[in-house]
Amino acid sequence: MLPKNRAVLSRFKNRSKYYYKYLSSQSSVGEIDVPFSNGISLKLSTGKYARFADGACVATLGNTSVLSTVVSKAKQSSSSFLPLVVDYRQKAAAAGRIPTNFLRKELGPTEREILTSRLIDRSLRPLFPQNYFFDTQIVCNMLAVDGTNLPETVAINAASAALALSDVPWNGPVGAVRLGQIENELIVNPTRRDLEKSSLNLVVAATTGNLVVMLEGHANIILQQDLLKAIKLGTKEAQAIVRSIEKLQKTYGKVKREYETQPPLDQSIVESVKTLSSMKIREILSDFSHDKTSRDNAVSELRQTVLNQLRDTEVDVTLLQECFNSNLKQIFRDMIFETDVRCDGRGLDDLRNITCEVGLYEPLHGSAVFQRGQTQVLCTVAFDSPESALKMDTLTMITSGLKEKNFFLHYEFPSYATGEVGRTGGPGRREAGHGALAERGLLPVVPQQNCTVRLTAEVLESNGSSSMASVCAGALALLDAGVALAAPAAGVAVGLVSRAQGGALHDYRILTDLLGIEDYMGDMDFKVAGTKKGITALQADVKLPGLPLKIVMESVQKACDAKSKVIDIMNQCIDKPRQDRKDTLPVMEEMEVEVHKRAKLLGVGGSNLKKLYLETGVQVTAIDDTRYSVFAPSPAALDEARARLQRALAADRAPDLEFGAVYSAKVVEVRDIGVLVTLYSGMSPALVHNTQLDHRKIMHPSVLGLDVGSEIQVKYFGRDPVSGQLRLSRKVLSSPPPGIVRKLDKS
Repeated sequence: MLPKNRAVLSRFKNRSKYYYKYLSSQSSVGEIDVPFSNGISLKLSTGKYARFADGACVATLGNTSVLSTVVSKAKQSSSSFLPLVVDYRQKAAAAGRIPTNFLRKELGPTEREILTSRLIDRSLRPLFPQNYFFDTQIVCNMLAVDGTNLPETVAINAASAALALSDVPWNGPVGAVRLGQIENELIVNPTRRDLEKSSLNLVVAATTGNLVVMLEGHANIILQQDLLKAIKLGTKEAQAIVRSIEKLQKTYGKVKREYETQPPLDQSIVESVKTLSSMKIREILSDFSHDKTSRDNAVSELRQTVLNQLRDTEVDVTLLQECFNSNLKQIFRDMIFETDVRCDGRGLDDLRNITCEVGLYEPLHGSAVFQRGQTQVLCTVAFDSPESALKMDTLTMITSGLKEKNFFLHYEFPSYATGEVGRTGGPGRREAGHGALAERGLLPVVPQQNCTVRLTAEVLESNGSSSMASVCAGALALLDAGVALAAPAAGVAVGLVSRAQGGALHDYRILTDLLGIEDYMGDMDFKVAGTKKGITALQADVKLPGLPLKIVMESVQKACDAKSKVIDIMNQCIDKPRQDRKDTLPVMEEMEVEVHKRAKLLGVGGSNLKKLYLETGVQVTAIDDTRYSVFAPSPAALDEARARLQRALAADRAPDLEFGAVYSAKVVEVRDIGVLVTLYSGMSPALVHNTQLDHRKIMHPSVLGLDVGSEIQVKYFGRDPVSGQLRLSRKVLSSPPPGIVRKLDKS
């Protein structure tokens, strides 16, 4: 720990310059409260924790607190993009818990941590300077969580404040709020219990001037006008956070650091690149016969030709490539403004050709392939027992109130989908994010199932908007599996190209059904999923430092129009659940087993049920003391399992015993506490306790002359209501011994 008067001067060398960072322990502590319209306030504080970081801030909402830190290297990286890494970590200690894994500590990031990290990244990245290529890391640590206020928006605001307070160049701040809707009333920053009743869960991140930076949310088929109203309210509420962070920055913020940028290429070189490439680029982009591969190949060949012709200029090849790519991007965007026609010949609002097919393979419970242009997704449905539900980790349970999911979607994006060679293994952050978006898009239309449903969306070809194609393929596969959806669902991505003048948007074009190259060259990727009636999920990735509300409103409208057209095409393939049941579909039923037969059903250590599962695939699960759920992968397996269970229970079928009747019992074992007897062959031995053998108090049955093989008469008093064991008594059949006459007079 530094003494109060201690300071550290760190020197960083960057090319020909030295940069200095003054690290002092005498940081002034500052805090500010951000009031919302509903009376709730967000507290931002700085200067107390993590003072060696470039910037740090603690954001608190209710009793949920998140510490966010920012550190950026002083040396520029060699990459031509911003190497920003955002890590959000949930701590079990923040909820007063201990992790339940073997090591009892936090391990790798969970799915919720990955999704929250992506949420923070997408809210902050658009506001970094275009030429800032320094390694930057933002770490958000959960300090405390109350299980009422969700930490995601708290983390975004903490990271925004930390960046604003730091010396890292950034054009923020941003403010983030969550919105819900209960009975047509919008709620700002709803609690966990509010969200359980809410038809909307929307996160809006906005910056100064009511500019939208990021949108993400899901809804229970919310109407378009209600969603737009929520976006407007969220943008308005975010302005209070932005103003408060700016106020905190003026008092406690650091001066933004100066950084070196790459000197621009000589103008003659730039003109040479344009002269050699512009005409050919226009020819390639106006040739509508090109597909993704041929267009990319033509551009690559042209790029290599230009580089070869400029080899003698002694300019770094990387800089020449960047100059060529910049010219390509500018021409690509200019041609859309000039002709309102895109590189594949479509108009601004046109969809690509769509084909659908269901029922691909007989063994599958449900399957479909959805082809939109050169994006192809194969989706399969698998039904399994309720025990196969996806269990949530402890902190996810606390913050979301969800213990397990019996409907989930897994998204796979192999390298061959783009014709590349890549690694195979577990899903990365991108796959987790796209899978979660597609799952949220389908969840509101899937009815509650008594089994677990898993959707697997595998991207076979990718040329834009594979996550929205997964929504379409998933809906088709569910109908093929016989699931009665509330309504068919589909998704579409909308893009944007814009022109700026005087620092503000001057002109723009909205592109419906985004291509991969349009996503790369454009300014926005806005994904919207839902039914014809309303919206179920949305996600907006913006590359500009904020979008006006007008563009957001128009984009939602165009996405909804395109979504309805896609659903019409899907309905031509399949518009209602499959009526004829497949032989491969699983079946479930309930069975009742009396308490005293439970041991026969289960076997030693559950061996009978384990053997049944291994040999037939049938799972038997206890519902309560007498009812069991039987899940079979097929009707044939259920018939076989039913016959086995009936034989097991009938083989040891007990005769009906009459209450109060007297039976002859055979002693099979003598114990200190009594004797074990059987009333009939094959019966599980029942205990006759010492207290029920004789009226006199005995310590061992041998005093009555009882031994293995002895026969005694017992009276039957039914079964114990808890254990199910027989209640037998011998002493009630004999008379009590006469009392001993004792004389008190000893004379």
